[in-house]
Amino acid sequence: MRRLRPKAPVNGPWYGSSVSQVNAHTAGTIANDLWVLGLTAGDIVMVHSSLRRIGFVVGGPEAVVHALLRVVGPFGTVVVPTHVSDNSDPAQWLNPPVPQEWWETIRTAQPAFDPERTPSRWMGVIAECVRTWPGSRRSEHPQVSVAAVGRRAAYVTETHLLADAFGDGSPLGRIYEADGRVLLLGCGHDSNTSLHLAETRQTDPARTAYGAAVLQPDGTSRWVTWEDIDTDTSDFNDLGAAFEATGHVAIGRVGEATARLMPQRALVDFGTQWLAERHGRAESTPHR
Repeated sequence: MRRLRPKAPVNGPWYGSSVSQVNAHTAGTIANDLWVLGLTAGDIVMVHSSLRRIGFVVGGPEAVVHALLRVVGPFGTVVVPTHVSDNSDPAQWLNPPVPQEWWETIRTAQPAFDPERTPSRWMGVIAECVRTWPGSRRSEHPQVSVAAVGRRAAYVTETHLLADAFGDGSPLGRIYEADGRVLLLGCGHDSNTSLHLAETRQTDPARTAYGAAVLQPDGTSRWVTWEDIDTDTSDFNDLGAAFEATGHVAIGRVGEATARLMPQRALVDFGTQWLAERHGRAESTPHR
């Protein structure tokens, strides 16, 4: 009887990574890299990641999650963004836009956000792996939810109001209160969601309307609208570079990726003042 051989991935070993790198990385080597970078047992860490930048890892995203959990240990917590960008008002879609005559159909037919079932969009395979990890908890915001695994997962995700996506009452605010950290794993500061918390603390920040399909108690979907701050990431790379100049960011290698580890509270406090000065605003709202 002929034995079937598993097919190799078409575009390289894992998610487009290249076999030209010197070493094959493992959960153990990734854990060691994270430890050298400064991640420690007990940390609450918000992770933004790109597996492609890390390179070939034996076991792929699952191995990276194992490494993160190994380093933070049983008293730590790993948090990831699990945003769902397409559960949004089609009138605001730009990349690409859709015809206006489609808008009402999209609003009516869009599946409701379900924390247990709805996959994230564009957050990467490591974030998706955390979302589906045993014991994972996910916040209930239909557009910008987060998922967490670890000792304080419930604390981070327990409340996430529609009109407080990134504010002090959101998961970002609870990471701030817990003196958590941010890990950019092959990503730049333009992916650094915690900087949105600094935006919410500006004096009279611009606001805009949002819409999404939300799950009802009877299992049906309902389109809802609300108002929240109008987020803008265009300054985030400049802001991040300025924060790095303060010496608060540890920069190193995790696999093949450039990684940045920083205290979220110091980042947000710096960013709050930096944004106020950049845009000539009055003194920003102090943290309560």
